[in-house]
This record gives sequence, structure tokens and C-alpha cells, in this order.
Amino acid sequence: MRKRRLPPQGEFTAEILDFDQEGRGFARIDGKATFIADALPGERVRFRYLHAGKDADEGQCVAVEQASADRVEPRCAHFGICGGCSMQHLHPASQIAFKQKQLLDQLERIGRLRPETIAPPVVADVEHGVWGYRRRARLGAKRVPKKGGAIVGFRERNTHFVTPLQRCEVLDPRIGEKLPALRALIDGLSIPDRVPQVEVACAADRVALVFRLLDPASEDDLARLAAFGAEASFDIYLQTGGPATIRPLTPAAPLEYSPDGSGLRLRFEPADFIQVNGSISQQTVRQALDWLELSAGDRVLELFCGLGNFSLPLAARGARVMAVEGEIGLVQRARENARRNGFDDPAALSFEKADLFKEGADASWLQAPFDKVLLDPPRAGAREILPLVAARAPFRIVYVSCHPGTLARDAGMLVHEHGYRLARAGVMDMFPHTSHVESMALFVREA
Repeated sequence: MRKRRLPPQGEFTAEILDFDQEGRGFARIDGKATFIADALPGERVRFRYLHAGKDADEGQCVAVEQASADRVEPRCAHFGICGGCSMQHLHPASQIAFKQKQLLDQLERIGRLRPETIAPPVVADVEHGVWGYRRRARLGAKRVPKKGGAIVGFRERNTHFVTPLQRCEVLDPRIGEKLPALRALIDGLSIPDRVPQVEVACAADRVALVFRLLDPASEDDLARLAAFGAEASFDIYLQTGGPATIRPLTPAAPLEYSPDGSGLRLRFEPADFIQVNGSISQQTVRQALDWLELSAGDRVLELFCGLGNFSLPLAARGARVMAVEGEIGLVQRARENARRNGFDDPAALSFEKADLFKEGADASWLQAPFDKVLLDPPRAGAREILPLVAARAPFRIVYVSCHPGTLARDAGMLVHEHGYRLARAGVMDMFPHTSHVESMALFVREA
């Protein structure tokens, strides 16, 4: 059995040279890479070791001896413990620079390329800012008598424990400011230790909370939950098994949002995937459509379409859209959203269900001609489907990515194997105060 390396004990000093991909400070201690949470490049810090590895060590900053000019005071009282944010100590403008650098570094290192143009970052406007932006979240819940009863929050850093949040600065304030009331509600139930999570979904005029129940709730529990919803103007849902078991406790109004800031409205279920940041998501949609340079009648193939977040705005600009998604529930709701918004002609907008990681060249939806492509894959990227798409030689491909590493891999494939140029790339600040990098790239093939 391999003997576990024990980290050195006590406090040590380090000069921080750079960031790593997770936003931790990078230092070299006696020639060994050391990653130090909450430390910034250019700083001298005191830290303690958390883990010792063969090739690299990990540590936690405990004091800043020489601060970076980019350091700011974290707004959240739970920063450093809660795992929801990792970069509140870095000025927002410098967070953007970090994310842009991550994207460009990955493109160069993995894809062996650099965009011809670096697009300006998509950032929050003054009205929406970088706080209270999160409209989707999954909160952990646990009853811990030593901490006073039920606690609700995100997971602590590097542990499975739940952070006992009193307030969350990045959640929509309608729920971010009501966490103590939510804790008291769960603590007052007959099954407080059988409610492991609460799903949060916010629309412009509604907030939905989905309580995951491992055991049946009593009639008194149901009355308490309903009263809490009525008092806070929340719609309460219960989940007794998988996502298909989610049901409203009392009649609930539909959840809707505008994908692009226009009059279009997409309806969604509380557990459906939507982008967490409504303002940035709308800007992302408008930018993607602009980069496609749409003309009326353009034939657009959209992959990983979800609820129709890009699909309906594409059709509204006059494109003829074939949209494909792997989850049948999302395909059905996308079709309903299309009908609800007046897109009844399947020649103008149609949705198909397909596993985009397994489809072959004979897929029916690949047979129709298309001029342009928009894809928004999950973290795994689009490696499996890209050769089939590139073989059809669309003029422009817009790729929206939630992982710069897989984007860089796929970009290298399009450029080095399929004759495209990486014409433009840039980041969107979808998750302020985290190291998460959302980005967009434009690939162009000459006619």
C-alpha cells in the first residue's frame, strides 16, 4: 500500500508567480509547483499546506504580506469556506483578464492556434452588475445539530460538507436573502434530515423551489411548505425520486424568460437547464447571431439546442433552422416554445431528438443542406459530431463553449483537419467571481 505523503506543518512564505486554471495562485517552492488558494499573482503570502503530492502541492493562503493592486475585499462573509465562489478577492476587471488568458492559453497549447481577432468580453451592464446574478442553483441541505439544526448552502471547498450560509451574494436576492428562513423551514419539518437539496429556478416574476424528499412529508409538513411559499411568493415543488417525479405542491405559474431581450418567451420546468446568468445569456445569444451574419433564408443547423435558447431568435431573424437535442423532454418543450411564439412552420423551425455523441453520417437531420452552424455543447465538447458537420462544408460555424479545453481541442480539429479559420474568439462572464470560463468562437470557411 502506497504511503500517503504528509504535508509540512506550520506556515510558510511564497511569492506568487501566476494563476492556475482554477484561479489559485501558482508558486514554486524549492522547485516544486505549489497551488495556493486565495493568493494572487505578484503577491507575497503566508500559507499552510493542505496536500502534498509527488509532482505538486496545494495550500491555503492565511495572510497577505505584500498585496496585489488587483486584490479587493470579498463581499461575501463566507468567502474562503463556501465552494460557490473562488475569485471574489480579485477585481472584476481582472477576473475577465484571467478568463481571457485561460481561453487564449488553451487555444494555443491544445489547439495550436490563435484567433485572428480577440473579441471584446461579454460582461454585465451597470444595471445588472456582478452580484445577485444567479437564477439557477442547487443548494445542499443537511441537519447538523452541533451547528444549530438544518443548514443550507453550497458545498464547502474541497469537502462534502454544506456551508451554513446566512446570505448568498451571487444568488438572485429573492432567495439569496432568505436562506435563514429556508433553514428554519426545513428545521421545522418532521423529516429535516431527509431533505438533502433544494433546487432554485428564478424567472423575472417567479421563483420556484424544488425540495428533494427522501421520505414522505407529513400533512403538517406540506402545510408548512405551502405557507412558506405563499408568504415569500415562491412556487413550491416536491421531488420524491428522479427529475420526472417533480410536482408542484400547489398550483404554480409557468416559468418563462426571454432568450435575447426581445418579446420571445421560453417556458421551462424548474429542473431544466438554462444559463444561470440571464443578462449575459441574452448578450451571448445576440452576439452568436451577429457572428453568424444571418440573411433571410439562411439554412442553419443548430446542435445541442436545449429549450430553443438560440433556435427561436435564429428563426425570428429569418433563418430556416434545424435544431437538434439529445434529451427528449427538452425537445418536446422546445417544440412547445416554438408553437407558443408563433413558429408553426416546420420548414422554418424544426426540432429533432438525436444523440450527438453517437450519430452517423446517415442521420436524417444531416441530409438537408445548411449554410451555417451554431453549436452549444456540454463540457465534453463536440468532437464526435464535428467531422460530420465539417464534411458538409458550412460557411460559418459559431461554437459556444463552457470549457476552454474542449473548445481548444475541437478548434484544432476544425482548423488543422477541415480547412476552417479561427476568425474570432472571446469570453462571456457567465459566472462572475468563479474561475469558470464561458467562451465563443467563430470558424469561417472560404467559399
